[in-house]
Amino acid sequence: MKRSKSSAKWLRDHENDEFVQRARREGYRSRASYKLLEIDDKFRLLSPGTRVVDLGAAPGGWTQVAAQRTGGQGRIVALDILPMEPVAGTVFIQGDFTEESVLDELIRVVGGPVDLVISDMAPNMSGMKAVDQPRQAYLVELAVDLVDKVLRPGGNLVVKCFEGEGIGDIREMFRSRFDKVSNVKPKASRGKSREIYLVGCGFRPI
Repeated sequence: MKRSKSSAKWLRDHENDEFVQRARREGYRSRASYKLLEIDDKFRLLSPGTRVVDLGAAPGGWTQVAAQRTGGQGRIVALDILPMEPVAGTVFIQGDFTEESVLDELIRVVGGPVDLVISDMAPNMSGMKAVDQPRQAYLVELAVDLVDKVLRPGGNLVVKCFEGEGIGDIREMFRSRFDKVSNVKPKASRGKSREIYLVGCGFRPI
């Protein structure tokens, strides 16, 4: 089937992307790994012994970073509704954590309160802002709901958001729970993307 000009351009840009090429050279599963690397360099969220839940983990780029930076001494549980090849030193659960049975398994496998929740979850994009924005906001709300159940006091959260309608409400949701809330747009985020990451540090259970 003949590709459209727009899809051919996307593929060409993707293949020429600096972070795509680096990921292939350095053994990361996706260019997204460099987003978490940059965030962690700034906030020092990952260290040996850190207990991590990685939401929307597939294909595993963030899980790889978490495993490397905890040095095999933490506990990393990755979760996605899609299948994912295992990452050494981590546990993967395939399922929807809004289902009670999956949430129960997640809590059981983690084995106690966690230090960090990371979420690179994103909806299937329609290309329509009015549709994609609320879908992404819903995923953020789901991540925060999980945080209320599993994150220890003083713990941290990193979650993908889209700038636009509703982002103010999301920031308020963060401020009600965290001592410090920061906005980050990593270099690996594409320039035209509305994607940002909110980093909440110092969890205060409500």
